Amino acid sequence: MSEKLKVGIVGGTGMVGQRFVQLLDGHPWFEVTVIAASKNSSGKTYEESVQGRWKMPNPIPENVKSIIVQDASNVEEVAAGVDFIFCAVDMKKDEIKALEEAYAKTETPVISNNSAHRWTPDVPMVTPEINPEHIEVIAAQRKRLGTTKGFIAVKPNCSIQSYVPALHALLDFKPTKVVASTYQAISGAGKNFTDWPEMLDNVIPYIGGEEEKSEQEPLRIWGSVVDGEIVKASAPLITTQCIRVPVTDGHLATVFVSFENKPSKEEIISRWREFMGRPQELDLPSAPKQFITYFEEENRPQTKLDRDIENGMGVSVGRLREDSIYDYKFVGLSHNTLRGAAGGAVLIAELLKAEGYIQAK
Repeated sequence: MSEKLKVGIVGGTGMVGQRFVQLLDGHPWFEVTVIAASKNSSGKTYEESVQGRWKMPNPIPENVKSIIVQDASNVEEVAAGVDFIFCAVDMKKDEIKALEEAYAKTETPVISNNSAHRWTPDVPMVTPEINPEHIEVIAAQRKRLGTTKGFIAVKPNCSIQSYVPALHALLDFKPTKVVASTYQAISGAGKNFTDWPEMLDNVIPYIGGEEEKSEQEPLRIWGSVVDGEIVKASAPLITTQCIRVPVTDGHLATVFVSFENKPSKEEIISRWREFMGRPQELDLPSAPKQFITYFEEENRPQTKLDRDIENGMGVSVGRLREDSIYDYKFVGLSHNTLRGAAGGAVLIAELLKAEGYIQAK
Protein backbone atom coordinates (compact mmCIF):
# COMPACT_ATOMS: atom_id res chain seq x y z
CA MET A 1 0.00 0.00 0.00
CA SER A 2 1.31 3.40 -0.94
CA GLU A 3 1.43 5.97 1.85
CA LYS A 4 1.31 8.79 -0.66
CA LEU A 5 -1.72 11.07 -0.73
CA LYS A 6 -4.08 10.33 -3.63
CA VAL A 7 -4.37 13.26 -6.03
CA GLY A 8 -6.95 14.13 -8.65
CA ILE A 9 -6.26 16.53 -11.51
CA VAL A 10 -9.43 18.24 -12.66
CA GLY A 11 -8.73 19.72 -16.07
CA GLY A 12 -5.93 17.22 -16.58
CA THR A 13 -5.89 17.24 -20.38
CA GLY A 14 -5.03 20.93 -20.91
CA MET A 15 -1.53 22.39 -20.89
CA VAL A 16 -1.45 23.16 -17.16
CA GLY A 17 -3.08 19.81 -16.39
CA GLN A 18 -0.37 18.10 -18.42
CA ARG A 19 2.25 19.99 -16.45
CA PHE A 20 0.67 18.70 -13.21
CA VAL A 21 0.88 15.16 -14.57
CA GLN A 22 4.54 15.65 -15.41
CA LEU A 23 5.48 17.28 -12.08
CA LEU A 24 3.70 14.69 -9.96
CA ASP A 25 5.43 11.76 -11.66
CA GLY A 26 7.60 10.29 -8.89
CA HIS A 27 6.58 12.92 -6.32
CA PRO A 28 7.59 11.72 -2.82
CA TRP A 29 4.28 12.73 -1.16
CA PHE A 30 1.61 12.68 -3.87
CA GLU A 31 0.35 10.16 -6.44
CA VAL A 32 -2.07 10.83 -9.29
CA THR A 33 -4.96 8.38 -9.02
CA VAL A 34 -7.74 10.29 -10.82
CA ILE A 35 -7.81 12.55 -13.88
CA ALA A 36 -10.98 14.41 -14.84
CA ALA A 37 -11.80 16.65 -17.77
CA SER A 38 -14.70 17.58 -20.03
CA LYS A 39 -17.35 15.13 -21.25
CA ASN A 40 -15.48 14.97 -24.59
CA SER A 41 -12.47 13.34 -22.90
CA SER A 42 -14.26 11.19 -20.32
CA GLY A 43 -14.26 7.46 -20.87
CA LYS A 44 -10.95 7.51 -22.76
CA THR A 45 -7.60 6.55 -21.32
CA TYR A 46 -5.44 9.53 -20.47
CA GLU A 47 -3.08 8.60 -23.30
CA GLU A 48 -5.99 8.59 -25.77
CA SER A 49 -7.40 11.86 -24.45
CA VAL A 50 -4.17 13.82 -25.07
CA GLN A 51 -3.16 12.06 -28.27
CA GLY A 52 -1.81 14.59 -30.75
CA ARG A 53 -1.86 17.41 -28.18
CA TRP A 54 0.64 16.39 -25.51
CA LYS A 55 2.72 19.55 -25.07
CA MET A 56 5.27 18.59 -22.43
CA PRO A 57 8.93 17.95 -23.36
CA ASN A 58 8.94 14.53 -21.69
CA PRO A 59 6.71 11.57 -22.67
CA ILE A 60 3.46 10.86 -20.80
CA PRO A 61 4.37 9.11 -17.52
CA GLU A 62 3.66 5.38 -17.73
CA ASN A 63 1.65 5.27 -14.50
CA VAL A 64 -1.05 7.62 -15.83
CA LYS A 65 -1.36 6.48 -19.45
CA SER A 66 -4.08 3.94 -18.71
CA ILE A 67 -6.06 6.00 -16.18
CA ILE A 68 -9.62 6.38 -17.49
CA VAL A 69 -10.49 10.06 -17.66
CA GLN A 70 -13.60 10.93 -15.66
CA ASP A 71 -16.18 13.64 -16.26
CA ALA A 72 -15.17 16.59 -14.07
CA SER A 73 -18.82 17.45 -13.47
CA ASN A 74 -19.35 14.12 -11.66
CA VAL A 75 -18.02 15.69 -8.47
CA GLU A 76 -18.89 12.97 -5.96
CA GLU A 77 -17.46 10.24 -8.19
CA VAL A 78 -14.17 12.07 -8.78
CA ALA A 79 -13.81 13.12 -5.14
CA ALA A 80 -14.36 9.57 -3.89
CA GLY A 81 -11.02 8.43 -5.31
CA VAL A 82 -8.74 11.18 -3.98
CA ASP A 83 -7.49 12.95 -0.86
CA PHE A 84 -7.33 16.34 -2.64
CA ILE A 85 -7.45 17.81 -6.13
CA PHE A 86 -5.61 20.27 -8.32
CA CYS A 87 -8.03 22.23 -10.50
CA ALA A 88 -7.01 23.73 -13.86
CA VAL A 89 -10.20 23.87 -15.91
CA ASP A 90 -11.11 26.06 -18.87
CA MET A 91 -14.61 27.30 -18.01
CA LYS A 92 -16.47 30.51 -17.23
CA LYS A 93 -15.57 32.07 -13.87
CA ASP A 94 -18.94 31.51 -12.23
CA GLU A 95 -18.89 27.87 -13.37
CA ILE A 96 -15.39 27.40 -11.94
CA LYS A 97 -16.44 28.95 -8.62
CA ALA A 98 -19.41 26.59 -8.35
CA LEU A 99 -17.36 23.54 -9.37
CA GLU A 100 -14.54 24.22 -6.90
CA GLU A 101 -16.97 24.84 -4.04
CA ALA A 102 -18.81 21.62 -4.92
CA TYR A 103 -15.54 19.67 -4.62
CA ALA A 104 -14.65 21.40 -1.34
CA LYS A 105 -18.06 20.46 0.08
CA THR A 106 -17.25 16.78 -0.49
CA GLU A 107 -14.49 17.34 2.13
CA THR A 108 -11.90 17.42 -0.64
CA PRO A 109 -9.29 20.21 -0.48
CA VAL A 110 -8.98 22.08 -3.79
CA ILE A 111 -5.71 23.68 -4.92
CA SER A 112 -6.76 25.88 -7.79
CA ASN A 113 -4.76 27.15 -10.72
CA ASN A 114 -7.77 29.22 -11.82
CA SER A 115 -8.46 32.89 -11.14
CA ALA A 116 -12.14 32.50 -10.17
CA HIS A 117 -11.61 32.47 -6.39
CA ARG A 118 -8.61 34.82 -6.16
CA TRP A 119 -10.76 37.57 -4.67
CA THR A 120 -13.10 35.43 -2.56
CA PRO A 121 -12.41 37.02 0.88
CA ASP A 122 -11.85 33.78 2.79
CA VAL A 123 -9.88 31.92 0.07
CA PRO A 124 -6.10 32.21 0.52
CA MET A 125 -4.15 33.20 -2.61
CA VAL A 126 -0.69 31.96 -1.78
CA THR A 127 2.89 32.28 -2.89
CA PRO A 128 4.32 29.99 -0.19
CA GLU A 129 7.55 31.94 0.39
CA ILE A 130 5.66 35.23 0.72
CA ASN A 131 2.32 34.85 2.52
CA PRO A 132 2.06 31.36 4.09
CA GLU A 133 0.21 32.90 7.05
CA HIS A 134 -2.81 33.51 4.81
CA ILE A 135 -3.71 29.82 5.03
CA GLU A 136 -5.06 30.62 8.51
CA VAL A 137 -8.16 32.01 6.76
CA ILE A 138 -9.11 28.44 5.80
CA ALA A 139 -10.76 28.01 9.20
CA ALA A 140 -13.25 30.78 8.38
CA GLN A 141 -13.82 29.39 4.90
CA ARG A 142 -14.60 25.93 6.27
CA LYS A 143 -17.13 27.48 8.60
CA ARG A 144 -18.82 29.21 5.66
CA LEU A 145 -18.80 26.07 3.52
CA GLY A 146 -19.88 23.81 6.38
CA THR A 147 -16.85 21.53 5.99
CA THR A 148 -14.29 20.06 8.36
CA LYS A 149 -11.62 19.10 5.79
CA GLY A 150 -12.70 20.65 2.50
CA PHE A 151 -11.51 24.10 1.38
CA ILE A 152 -10.15 26.02 -1.60
CA ALA A 153 -6.71 27.59 -1.87
CA VAL A 154 -5.60 29.37 -5.01
CA LYS A 155 -2.39 30.26 -6.81
CA PRO A 156 -1.79 33.89 -7.92
CA ASN A 157 -1.38 35.06 -11.50
CA CYS A 158 1.69 33.68 -13.26
CA SER A 159 3.16 37.01 -14.38
CA ILE A 160 3.54 38.52 -10.91
CA GLN A 161 6.00 35.80 -9.89
CA SER A 162 8.60 37.58 -12.02
CA TYR A 163 8.69 40.70 -9.82
CA VAL A 164 6.65 40.32 -6.61
CA PRO A 165 9.20 38.04 -4.85
CA ALA A 166 11.96 40.58 -5.55
CA LEU A 167 9.81 43.40 -4.16
CA HIS A 168 8.68 41.31 -1.19
CA ALA A 169 12.27 40.83 -0.05
CA LEU A 170 12.51 44.65 0.13
CA LEU A 171 9.26 45.43 2.00
CA ASP A 172 11.20 46.66 5.04
CA PHE A 173 12.27 49.65 2.93
CA LYS A 174 8.60 50.46 2.18
CA PRO A 175 8.26 50.57 -1.61
CA THR A 176 5.83 53.33 -2.56
CA LYS A 177 5.54 53.24 -6.37
CA VAL A 178 6.16 50.42 -8.84
CA VAL A 179 6.07 50.39 -12.64
CA ALA A 180 6.31 46.91 -14.18
CA SER A 181 6.15 45.78 -17.80
CA THR A 182 5.88 42.04 -18.34
CA TYR A 183 6.96 40.19 -21.48
CA GLN A 184 4.97 36.98 -21.36
CA ALA A 185 5.45 33.61 -23.04
CA ILE A 186 2.82 32.05 -25.28
CA SER A 187 2.43 29.03 -22.97
CA GLY A 188 0.70 31.48 -20.62
CA ALA A 189 -2.16 31.35 -23.12
CA GLY A 190 -2.00 27.54 -23.22
CA LYS A 191 -0.38 27.64 -26.67
CA ASN A 192 2.77 26.68 -28.50
CA PHE A 193 4.03 27.89 -31.86
CA THR A 194 2.25 25.09 -33.71
CA ASP A 195 -1.06 26.24 -32.24
CA TRP A 196 -0.30 29.91 -32.66
CA PRO A 197 1.84 30.56 -35.76
CA GLU A 198 0.73 34.22 -35.72
CA MET A 199 3.10 34.75 -32.75
CA LEU A 200 6.19 33.95 -34.79
CA ASP A 201 8.15 37.16 -35.44
CA ASN A 202 5.45 39.10 -33.58
CA VAL A 203 4.65 40.96 -30.36
CA ILE A 204 1.09 41.59 -29.15
CA PRO A 205 0.84 44.56 -26.75
CA TYR A 206 -2.28 43.33 -24.96
CA ILE A 207 -3.28 40.35 -22.79
CA GLY A 208 -6.88 40.51 -21.67
CA GLY A 209 -7.33 41.16 -17.93
CA GLU A 210 -3.63 40.73 -17.21
CA GLU A 211 -2.78 44.29 -16.25
CA GLU A 212 -5.51 44.54 -13.64
CA LYS A 213 -4.38 41.23 -12.12
CA SER A 214 -0.75 42.35 -12.15
CA GLU A 215 -1.57 45.61 -10.36
CA GLN A 216 -4.04 44.29 -7.77
CA GLU A 217 -3.03 40.73 -6.88
CA PRO A 218 0.28 41.74 -5.24
CA LEU A 219 -1.71 43.91 -2.82
CA ARG A 220 -3.84 40.92 -1.81
CA ILE A 221 -0.72 38.80 -1.30
CA TRP A 222 0.68 41.55 0.95
CA GLY A 223 -2.66 41.92 2.75
CA SER A 224 -3.67 40.83 6.25
CA VAL A 225 -6.09 38.28 7.67
CA VAL A 226 -8.74 40.25 9.57
CA ASP A 227 -11.87 38.64 11.05
CA GLY A 228 -11.72 35.62 8.75
CA GLU A 229 -11.08 37.61 5.57
CA ILE A 230 -8.03 38.78 3.67
CA VAL A 231 -7.86 42.57 3.49
CA LYS A 232 -5.55 43.79 0.73
CA ALA A 233 -2.65 46.14 1.40
CA SER A 234 -2.95 49.79 0.34
CA ALA A 235 0.63 50.21 -0.89
CA PRO A 236 2.69 50.29 -3.00
CA LEU A 237 0.93 51.88 -5.94
CA ILE A 238 1.53 49.57 -8.92
CA THR A 239 1.00 50.21 -12.63
CA THR A 240 1.76 47.64 -15.33
CA GLN A 241 1.80 46.84 -19.03
CA CYS A 242 1.57 43.19 -20.12
CA ILE A 243 2.87 42.15 -23.52
CA ARG A 244 2.84 38.80 -25.32
CA VAL A 245 6.19 37.92 -26.91
CA PRO A 246 7.34 35.02 -29.13
CA VAL A 247 8.82 32.89 -26.37
CA THR A 248 7.75 29.35 -25.43
CA ASP A 249 8.08 29.60 -21.61
CA GLY A 250 9.15 32.29 -19.14
CA HIS A 251 7.70 35.64 -18.14
CA LEU A 252 10.20 38.50 -17.90
CA ALA A 253 9.52 41.83 -16.17
CA THR A 254 11.21 45.22 -16.27
CA VAL A 255 10.58 46.99 -12.98
CA PHE A 256 10.99 50.53 -11.66
CA VAL A 257 10.54 51.15 -7.92
CA SER A 258 10.73 53.99 -5.39
CA PHE A 259 11.01 53.56 -1.61
CA GLU A 260 10.08 55.54 1.46
CA ASN A 261 13.45 54.50 2.92
CA LYS A 262 15.82 54.11 0.00
CA PRO A 263 18.25 51.20 0.50
CA SER A 264 21.70 50.94 -1.01
CA LYS A 265 22.30 48.70 -4.00
CA GLU A 266 24.35 46.40 -1.78
CA GLU A 267 21.50 46.12 0.73
CA ILE A 268 19.04 45.17 -2.01
CA ILE A 269 21.25 42.46 -3.49
CA SER A 270 21.96 41.08 -0.02
CA ARG A 271 18.23 40.89 0.78
CA TRP A 272 17.56 39.06 -2.47
CA ARG A 273 20.33 36.52 -2.01
CA GLU A 274 19.55 35.84 1.65
CA PHE A 275 15.76 35.67 1.35
CA MET A 276 14.19 32.42 2.54
CA GLY A 277 10.57 31.55 3.18
CA ARG A 278 8.53 28.85 4.87
CA PRO A 279 9.10 26.29 2.05
CA GLN A 280 12.86 26.55 2.54
CA GLU A 281 12.50 26.25 6.33
CA LEU A 282 10.34 23.14 5.89
CA ASP A 283 12.55 21.77 3.07
CA LEU A 284 9.48 21.06 0.96
CA PRO A 285 10.11 18.71 -2.01
CA SER A 286 9.43 21.32 -4.72
CA ALA A 287 10.98 24.29 -2.91
CA PRO A 288 13.96 25.95 -4.58
CA LYS A 289 17.04 26.00 -2.39
CA GLN A 290 17.81 29.53 -3.62
CA PHE A 291 14.49 31.30 -4.13
CA ILE A 292 15.91 34.51 -5.66
CA THR A 293 19.10 34.41 -7.73
CA TYR A 294 20.81 37.72 -8.58
CA PHE A 295 22.98 37.90 -11.70
CA GLU A 296 25.84 40.38 -11.85
CA GLU A 297 26.15 40.07 -15.64
CA GLU A 298 24.63 42.96 -17.60
CA ASN A 299 22.80 40.65 -20.02
CA ARG A 300 21.07 38.38 -17.47
CA PRO A 301 18.58 37.02 -16.65
CA GLN A 302 17.72 35.73 -20.10
CA THR A 303 14.50 33.84 -20.70
CA LYS A 304 16.04 30.92 -22.58
CA LEU A 305 19.04 30.56 -20.27
CA ASP A 306 17.48 31.18 -16.87
CA ARG A 307 13.79 30.21 -16.81
CA ASP A 308 14.64 26.69 -15.60
CA ILE A 309 16.73 27.83 -12.63
CA GLU A 310 16.04 25.67 -9.54
CA ASN A 311 13.95 23.31 -11.70
CA GLY A 312 11.85 26.25 -12.83
CA MET A 313 10.87 27.12 -9.26
CA GLY A 314 13.40 29.89 -8.65
CA VAL A 315 13.15 33.56 -9.55
CA SER A 316 16.00 35.35 -11.35
CA VAL A 317 16.84 39.03 -11.00
CA GLY A 318 19.45 41.24 -12.65
CA ARG A 319 20.39 44.68 -14.00
CA LEU A 320 19.78 46.46 -10.69
CA ARG A 321 20.76 50.11 -11.06
CA GLU A 322 19.67 53.55 -9.91
CA ASP A 323 17.12 55.39 -12.02
CA SER A 324 16.71 59.07 -12.93
CA ILE A 325 12.98 59.14 -12.04
CA TYR A 326 12.49 56.22 -9.64
CA ASP A 327 14.98 55.03 -7.04
CA TYR A 328 15.95 51.80 -8.82
CA LYS A 329 15.18 49.63 -11.82
CA PHE A 330 15.78 45.92 -12.39
CA VAL A 331 14.76 42.92 -14.50
CA GLY A 332 13.03 39.81 -13.14
CA LEU A 333 12.23 36.41 -14.65
CA SER A 334 10.18 33.37 -13.65
CA HIS A 335 8.98 30.20 -15.38
CA ASN A 336 5.29 30.75 -15.99
CA THR A 337 4.08 27.13 -16.13
CA LEU A 338 6.34 25.91 -13.32
CA ARG A 339 6.71 28.56 -10.57
CA GLY A 340 3.84 30.53 -12.11
CA ALA A 341 1.31 27.73 -12.57
CA ALA A 342 1.43 24.00 -11.83
CA GLY A 343 4.70 24.04 -9.88
CA GLY A 344 3.49 26.87 -7.68
CA ALA A 345 0.27 24.95 -6.98
CA VAL A 346 2.21 21.78 -6.09
CA LEU A 347 4.32 23.83 -3.67
CA ILE A 348 1.10 25.20 -2.08
CA ALA A 349 -0.15 21.63 -1.64
CA GLU A 350 3.14 20.63 -0.03
CA LEU A 351 2.90 23.58 2.38
CA LEU A 352 -0.71 22.70 3.26
CA LYS A 353 0.23 19.06 3.88
CA ALA A 354 3.21 20.05 6.02
CA GLU A 355 1.01 22.42 8.06
CA GLY A 356 -1.69 19.76 8.56
CA TYR A 357 -4.39 21.15 6.26
CA ILE A 358 -4.29 18.24 3.78
CA GLN A 359 -4.48 14.68 5.08
CA ALA A 360 -5.56 11.26 3.90
CA LYS A 361 -9.34 10.92 3.95
